[in-house]
Amino acid sequence: METVTLAVGGMNCGGCVKNVTRILQGVPGVESAEVSLETASATVRFDPAVTQPAALAAAVEDGGFDASL
Repeated sequence: METVTLAVGGMNCGGCVKNVTRILQGVPGVESAEVSLETASATVRFDPAVTQPAALAAAVEDGGFDASL
């Protein structure tokens, strides 16, 4: 397993945090996702044989938020 921290923009409430968490946890290969409104970031533990950080960022962006590595 590997861990990556994404910068996540566009979150302004707890509902946004839940949405981003749900999006990330729905990506195949993701073991866990901890999303913080205070730091505007998401720390994701994932299997690099199944997914890559760019795919995680793309999933967040598809959900309507900004994401970067």
